[in-house]
Amino acid sequence: MVKARKEVPISDTWNVEALYPNEQAWKQDFEMLKGVGMPHWPQLNAFQGNLHEPEKVASLLESYFTIDRKLAKLHTYAYLRMDEDLGNDATKTNHGLISSLIYEFQHECAWIEPELLALKENDFQHLLKAPALHSYRFYLEKIGRMRPHTLPKEMEELLALSGKALDASSRSFSALNNADLTFAPAVDSQGKEHPLTHASYLSYLRNPDRQLRKSAFQNLHQGFKNHINTLCELLQGQVQSHLFLAKARKFSNCLEGALFPHQIETAVYENLIASVRRYLPLMHRYIALRKQGLHVEELHAYDLHIPLVSEIEIKMPYLEACEAVVASVARLGNEYQELLKKGLLQDRWVDIYENARKRSGAYSGGCYDSMPYILLNYQGNLSDIFTLAHEAGHSMHRLLGDRHQSYIYAAHPIFVAEVASTFNEQLLLDYLKAQRTSKKERAFLINHEIEQIRNTIFRQTLFAEFELAIHKLAEEGIPLTPALLKEKYLGLYRDYYGSELVLDEEVAVEWARVPHFYYNFYVYQYATGLSAALALHEKALQSTENVKKYIEFLSAGGSRYPIELLERAGVNMRSSDPQSSPVDAAMRHFSSLVNELEKQIL
Repeated sequence: MVKARKEVPISDTWNVEALYPNEQAWKQDFEMLKGVGMPHWPQLNAFQGNLHEPEKVASLLESYFTIDRKLAKLHTYAYLRMDEDLGNDATKTNHGLISSLIYEFQHECAWIEPELLALKENDFQHLLKAPALHSYRFYLEKIGRMRPHTLPKEMEELLALSGKALDASSRSFSALNNADLTFAPAVDSQGKEHPLTHASYLSYLRNPDRQLRKSAFQNLHQGFKNHINTLCELLQGQVQSHLFLAKARKFSNCLEGALFPHQIETAVYENLIASVRRYLPLMHRYIALRKQGLHVEELHAYDLHIPLVSEIEIKMPYLEACEAVVASVARLGNEYQELLKKGLLQDRWVDIYENARKRSGAYSGGCYDSMPYILLNYQGNLSDIFTLAHEAGHSMHRLLGDRHQSYIYAAHPIFVAEVASTFNEQLLLDYLKAQRTSKKERAFLINHEIEQIRNTIFRQTLFAEFELAIHKLAEEGIPLTPALLKEKYLGLYRDYYGSELVLDEEVAVEWARVPHFYYNFYVYQYATGLSAALALHEKALQSTENVKKYIEFLSAGGSRYPIELLERAGVNMRSSDPQSSPVDAAMRHFSSLVNELEKQIL
């Protein structure tokens, strides 16, 4: 039986009290920042019409980032508390209050960028060179890039006001997915029922009992099928919000609108899909190997997660998993290792186990004025151990950025977010391989690494291709319907997995349960991130100088554009050449792993 939140021991929860000792302290800060009357921050409006003077711009930006930083702290506390129990009305209310205040802040500040961009080019260049604005130069350069896509002041204010409405589909999906959806129990081969939740689903898919896997697969997707029309409309609403913003800002399409602010060319996205598609015959070969290794007449989607080496199972209690993750990062130096050890074992970064109505999945969060926070739903299997390593990688990236950069540049770009997390997964894999030397254990871990690449590069690229396809449909004015979405998704699944995988009807509705489709072209970065991480991991094994470059990459936060950050660390994500592309290199690594696994199990 899943515990209620109030029954969870404090030692198993994250230390949110380090942010605010209680809700009353949070509300006091909230009311103080909110002030009385409108506008909430009249001191910002006082700068309007004076942004040609460097000193005035510096004063404005100092005030702006001071408020932004306080809002981030308030928001962090609110969403952490809400995610502990998504059915708690009080924490949901607080999250709604701070979200509304953030939208109002964005609205009150919506004039800033248009006014800066309304300056003559010479005046704007004068600001970039002014000593008073030295610390803001990169921030201002990024604003300057948006000149062709920034609207007049009144229109920017209108766009800022629309933010909450445009986010409604995403919030509604989250509420439905995390709090309202329920699933029929999964039934094993003995007829025993097992409670089915988001958190337990993957553990059932890894269970040797095929009937349990099939039942969990069918019943989870049936829960989504029961609401398929609603889920279709929610996804369509989100895609339409992306299309609205892309058109409003004069981008040629949604993909360009999502990537341009980060100085990422659409070719990076398109090259990823092209590179992965070159290696789909290799994926088909692996699927055939999986079918052969499992000795089944038909291979189904619910057979994709079961280890091929069935006699081996690696499970760890949480504290043992922490010790393994900490030991695995020794290559990154004593300072990195000790910071992570303290965070996991002393400072309570982590909310460890599932409880009733807790947010599903896992993430790393926090803000500049907090420790990193990690949400888990830990159950002790190998996937959970790697999830801990993954989120710890995110958290250390955040921590090092916060320690070495000012507030303005501490947060790393989204594009590189998955590099640190998947890099740490590779380190954990190295550690586990060194600890377990039998042939079966080695085959088990090779299979795990293959599955990591399948799930992180192949699967996420499938998602990326689907996401691109549905946005293109919207751009062409074609309405999204359940039938059309099923057809598109099933077609991609057939392309990626080949003829050896039986495509059950449940596969066609899998799109309905993927939260990343609400994140505006985020999911492709898992694939590019692992590709970059594999390249950086290989370099780190070669020399301590490369390790130093990697730590510098983590510590750089968002002080440069993401492609440049990776180039400084030694990886060129722009390359479309199969011989130098990190994605193609990752595919070749996948090929070598499949070859090795074939020798081990056949």
